[in-house]
Amino acid sequence: MTDVMPDVKNDRMKPPLAVPARPAQPLRRRSLGAVLSLAIILSGGVVLAQVLQSPPPPLAPALVIAPVVAAPIPVKLDTVTVQRGNIQETVAASGKLQLYKYADAYAQTTGQVKEVLVAVGDTVKANSLLLEISPILQPTKAENNRAQMARMQAELADQRAQFDFAELQFKRQSQLKAQNATREDAFESSRMNVSSARARVDAIDAQIRQLEATLKIEEDSRKQTQVAAPISGTVVTLNVRDGQMVSAAQPASPLMRIADLSKLTVAARVAENDVTRLRAGMQANFTTPGYPGRHWSGKLRQVIPVAAETSGEQGRQAFYIVLFEVNNVNRELMSGMSTQVQFVVAQAQNALLLPARALGAPDASGFHTVNLLDAQRRPSARKFKIGLRNAREVQVLSSLAEGDQVLVGPMPALALHTAAKPAAAPVAR
Repeated sequence: MTDVMPDVKNDRMKPPLAVPARPAQPLRRRSLGAVLSLAIILSGGVVLAQVLQSPPPPLAPALVIAPVVAAPIPVKLDTVTVQRGNIQETVAASGKLQLYKYADAYAQTTGQVKEVLVAVGDTVKANSLLLEISPILQPTKAENNRAQMARMQAELADQRAQFDFAELQFKRQSQLKAQNATREDAFESSRMNVSSARARVDAIDAQIRQLEATLKIEEDSRKQTQVAAPISGTVVTLNVRDGQMVSAAQPASPLMRIADLSKLTVAARVAENDVTRLRAGMQANFTTPGYPGRHWSGKLRQVIPVAAETSGEQGRQAFYIVLFEVNNVNRELMSGMSTQVQFVVAQAQNALLLPARALGAPDASGFHTVNLLDAQRRPSARKFKIGLRNAREVQVLSSLAEGDQVLVGPMPALALHTAAKPAAAPVAR
């Protein structure tokens, strides 16, 4: 067997094979990763040993909840201020202006209107002529009556003359009878003539008095054809025209109305639950849309004790008419204007006042509760009693002072949280 020896010399003479670079990189990375993992494990062990050997940390200080203390409220709140002023408690009602003093002119005779001498809006004096009426009665009748009067007066004069003669004859017969110088029948005849003449004088005198009464009626009728103003004032209605036939048998139809406009009456409708609070002499204030911002006043005169028409029927609320007067010297107000009336039931001067919107419902004792803010804007509940009240304000009778700040409505949630935030204090162990 032939041993074959390697050719060392030839092998050394051959060039070495090139080693590729890429296969060497994974080996380096694996070596580096192993080193890093070993370092992390060693570090973790050191840290764990330190943790196990270190003393336990001290306990955290305990928290003790302090009592709730009101703190200043940083949020913006809706507040109102208690102030001093005057307050009135009123009863509100609506109403209308109407005439206070007026008079109607009527026709006193039947006839045709000759001429109307005034117009609506004219100012007239009492007893001044307004219009004339031509009566249906013919003027000749009055003339006949006057002529008859003259004839009767002439007959009366003749009868008186005959009476005087008959009386003279009777006187003479009486003297002759005393001397027994005349017959009995002549004496009786003269006495009868005197009685007859006296009777005729009395009859004519009665006819004359009757005719005088007729003439007086006719004269009054003639005067009634002239319609005069019953009072001084202004013509507010006119229901007649020239040439119109009028009759004294229609008194319900006035020819015109004269009114004194220097004073008017306010007729207000007040609900039944408020009218019992009103009394004669109370002050009443009112406004009217015709004069924005203007106010008028008067004194309550009368409460009509019967419910107004069409009110209180079929279960509806009843209303009562309340009357009072207002001066109208400048004739600014006019009849028929609508009014908003405030009857002053009670009033107080220089009282503590709080806006009504800050109030809630009262409790069983009649007290109201509000949230009061102090100088540091810390809230606190406060009970108080109220007196007079209207739609805008209430009178404060107790517990509040001028200048106090009162929170309107409930306290906001943020304010409650801030005001009730607890304070924490550490307690040493």
